Amino acid sequence: MSYIFASLPRFTGLSFTLLLTLFVGCSSTTTPTLSVSANLPEELNRQLGYLDDPDQVDRSSRSSTTIESSAGLAGKTLLVDPLVRPVSTIKALYAVTLKSLTGYVERSFIQQVRLPSLENKPVPPLTLAAPMDIVAWEQELDGLVSRSVSSGEIQFLVDGEAYFDRLTRAIDTAEESIDIRTYIFDNDDVALEIADLLREKSDDVDVRILVDGLADLFAARLDSDSLPADTQLPASMPRYLTYESKVRFRKQSNPWFTGDHAKITVIDDDLAFVGGMNIGREYRHDWHDLMMEVRGPVVSQLQYEFDQSWTKSSLLGDFAWFASVFDRPQAEDSGQSYPIRILSTSVHNSELYRAQVAAIRRARHHIFIENTYFSDDRILLELAAARRRGVDVRVVLASKGDSGMLDLSNQTAINTMLRNGIRVFRYPGMTHVKAAVYDGWACLGSANFDKMSLQVNNEINLGTSHPATVEKLLEQLFYPDFEKSEELFDALPLGTRHHVAEWIADGFY
Repeated sequence: MSYIFASLPRFTGLSFTLLLTLFVGCSSTTTPTLSVSANLPEELNRQLGYLDDPDQVDRSSRSSTTIESSAGLAGKTLLVDPLVRPVSTIKALYAVTLKSLTGYVERSFIQQVRLPSLENKPVPPLTLAAPMDIVAWEQELDGLVSRSVSSGEIQFLVDGEAYFDRLTRAIDTAEESIDIRTYIFDNDDVALEIADLLREKSDDVDVRILVDGLADLFAARLDSDSLPADTQLPASMPRYLTYESKVRFRKQSNPWFTGDHAKITVIDDDLAFVGGMNIGREYRHDWHDLMMEVRGPVVSQLQYEFDQSWTKSSLLGDFAWFASVFDRPQAEDSGQSYPIRILSTSVHNSELYRAQVAAIRRARHHIFIENTYFSDDRILLELAAARRRGVDVRVVLASKGDSGMLDLSNQTAINTMLRNGIRVFRYPGMTHVKAAVYDGWACLGSANFDKMSLQVNNEINLGTSHPATVEKLLEQLFYPDFEKSEELFDALPLGTRHHVAEWIADGFY
C-alpha cells in the first residue's frame, strides 16, 4: 500500500480518485516486478499478448492491461452503471455524500465535545462485572439485523498456511460447484497456483469467480515485496483464468467508486470459507490473518449472498437482481449445530456497524478487538465509555501496516485509547485480522473499523455466541496475539502529518 501513495503522481486524475476513495481496504504491500509467464503454454502466451523479453512484457502487456482496465472501469462506472444499475448508483451516491456530510458533523462533535468530556475524569479501575446477558443480546440483535439467525459450525483457520492448504483440498474434492467472491484475486505466484487448480477443476464442476472491479485494477499492477524475483506471471489474471477453460469470471461494479470488500467461498453448497483473506501471496506468506471454515444451514445463506452479487454483476444489473431477490433461503436449525448470524454492510444498511456499537454498549466484562484500520471516531468513543464503565478493553493493531498514512492515523487513535485506559497491543508486522469478542459474543469477517467497511462498502461478518466457539477464538487468536505483541503504555509523539492523516482517514476511509 505504501507504494500506491508514493506513486500517486503517475496515475491519472480518475485513477487517483478511484484509489483514494476505496483501495485501502485490502491492498498489497507492493513493489513492481518485471516478470510474466514463460512457463505457460505457447499458444496461451501468444493469445494473452506475451513477448519473449520479460521487460517488454511488463511494459506492453501488464501496463497496457491496466490502462485498458482503467478505461473500462471508468466507462462502466460513469456511463453504464446509471443505466443498468440505477438503484445501486443512487444508493451509492447517498452513501458517499450524505453519510460523509453527516459523518463529518458527528466526528467533529465527538472529537471536540464528547471525548474531551470523558477525558476530564480519571479512568476508573476494572470492575470485571458479570458478562452481558447473551439471551437478551441475541433478542436485541433480532431487531438490529436484517437476517434471521441461522445455524452451523465454525472452525478457525489462523494464517495463510492453514487456510490455503484447506482451500486447495476443498477445491480438489469439489463435486458440483466452486463459487469465489473476493475483493482481490491477485496476480502473483500463490494466485497463479489457485488459478491453475480452478482452470483444471472447471472441466468437471461449475466454477464462478467474482472480484471487485477497482481492487482488481490495482492488483494487476502491484506485487508483493516478498515475491521471488524470477516469478513468472501472466499479464492478466482474469484472461488467464478464463482462456480455454470453463471458469466464469465477473468483476463487481463500483457505482460512485464504492466496492465489494467481502470474502466468501462456497463449495458444493455445503462448505464455506469466510473472513479477511483475499487470493494472493500476502495472505498466504506475509501477513497474519484469519478465515473461518463454515458448515451447516448457514452455508445456504452464504450461497444466496454470492448468488445475489453474481446476478447484480450481470449485464442486466439491478433488474436481474430484483427478479431474484425474493429467493432468499429460510433460516434453519439443523439440530446438531449452533446459532450463527450473517451480518453485513451495504451502502443502504449499516447493520454491522449498529450491531457492534450495541455490543460495545452492552459489554460488562471484556472487549477484545484485532483490526488493521481503526479510524472510526464513534467506535473509539464507545470503547472509551466502555472502559470507563470498568470493562477490560484491549485492541491489537499492526506495528507496521500496508499504508503509511493509515499507520499515522492509527497512532492518533492509539493515543486516544491510552488516555482512556484502553490496553493497546502492537502485533509484530502486519495483522490483517478483523475480529472482535464482546463478552460472550464473537463477530469477525471482512470488515475493518473504518467508515468504508462499517457504512459504505459491501462486507460480510459472522457472529455467534456459542460458548465453545467463542472460547476457541480466544485461545487460537487473541491470547496468543496478546503474548506476541508489544503492549504500549506511553503516548506516541504526534505531529502535523499525523493529524492530516487522521483527517484524510476520517473523511475518505
